[in-house]
Amino acid sequence: MFNKNIKLIIAGLIISYGIYQFIEGYIGNGIALILLSTVFIFLYFRNELILMAFLRMRKQDMEGTQKWLSKIKNPESALIKKQQGYYNYLHGIIFSQKNLTQAEKYFKKALKLGLTMDYDLAMAKLSLAGISMQKRRKREATQLLQEAKKLDKNNMLTDQIKMMQQQMKKI
Repeated sequence: MFNKNIKLIIAGLIISYGIYQFIEGYIGNGIALILLSTVFIFLYFRNELILMAFLRMRKQDMEGTQKWLSKIKNPESALIKKQQGYYNYLHGIIFSQKNLTQAEKYFKKALKLGLTMDYDLAMAKLSLAGISMQKRRKREATQLLQEAKKLDKNNMLTDQIKMMQQQMKKI
């Protein structure tokens, strides 16, 4: 809800007041204020609107996900680089059911900006491989599948990767 810089300013003010409480001898208040400031620091690195969009995505509610993402008015200035990556990743997932060209654009932008977790990187590359396969770009799809396979360390996507490799043999 707040701009990323405002979150840091609020956290700094709360920490300052917490230190003042320590100096005045109110140790409990100081500790509580320092803990409160960690909420704003956490929200600097993990945007609350993106977290809410992920919750809606978990429930397979694409309209709700789109609604939460639409509340982010200017993602370039309101989000840090990794958050912009996840913003585009979520849009890619939403558009993969509607418009493949648009989804491909969002997934590529998400990969360029970066995603934190290997599973998300693997999922984005797997989705891009599927889009490339549908557009008859077999070489690109094969390369993306190999990269997704390397990133899938917990073997959560092995079934999907094998299924796509079987479909590639038919092309």
